[in-house]
Order: sequence, then C-alpha cells, then structure tokens
Amino acid sequence: QVQLVESGGGSVQAGGSLRLSCSATGLNFDYYAMAWFRQAPGKEREGVSCISWSEGNIYYLDSVVGRFTISRDNAKNTLYLQMNSLKPEDTAMYYCAARRRYATWNDVSAFDFWGQGTQVTVSS
Repeated sequence: QVQLVESGGGSVQAGGSLRLSCSATGLNFDYYAMAWFRQAPGKEREGVSCISWSEGNIYYLDSVVGRFTISRDNAKNTLYLQMNSLKPEDTAMYYCAARRRYATWNDVSAFDFWGQGTQVTVSS
C-alpha cells in the first residue's frame, strides 16, 4: 500500500521560511517523479514544483522561482520543499504527489499517488 505523508506545514509571518517533507512508503521511490502541489480555498490545485527521479529535471511555478527549492533523498524515500521569503499568497494546503509515467510536470491527472496535505498559512 502506497503512502505519502507530508509534514512541516505551519503558520508563519510574511518573509519567513518553512521546510516541507514528504515520506513515501510502499513504492519504488527511485522510479517516480515527485511533485508538490497546492490548493487554496476556492481555487484549483496548482503545481508548485516537480523533480524527476534522477534529479535531472526540476520545474517550478513562476511565482516561487528563487524562493522555493525542491529536493529529494532517494536513500530516505523523502521529498522536500524548502520555502523561503513566504508571502500571504503562498497560503494553501500543500500536497505531495508521485508519478511513474512521463507527463507535463504539473498535470494533476498524471499523478498516481497523493498525500493528505499539510497546511501552510502565511500572515502579513
């Protein structure tokens, strides 16, 4: 049974930092592209960042470039998202997702497994 469990969310003031983690079990982590998505109330889920299985390809949502950094530790089956210079518009539920097949990096429908999410709230 595949499980993706996110952690590290919380409430911070604008300009602060958070580090999200996603622990994966029940899948061959090395063979999956991993991504972070987020969804704010009343909005569609959007891709924040994606990293290929070999770390050879990394993608970011334009609005987080230079502030967020995605990484993975295949030995620990863990995905990370370092978020710096947080803004109120970053407030959302953040989800970890895993994809086995090739697809556009932020195609929600292409991802096979999802975590339950971790809430990030940024106050001004």
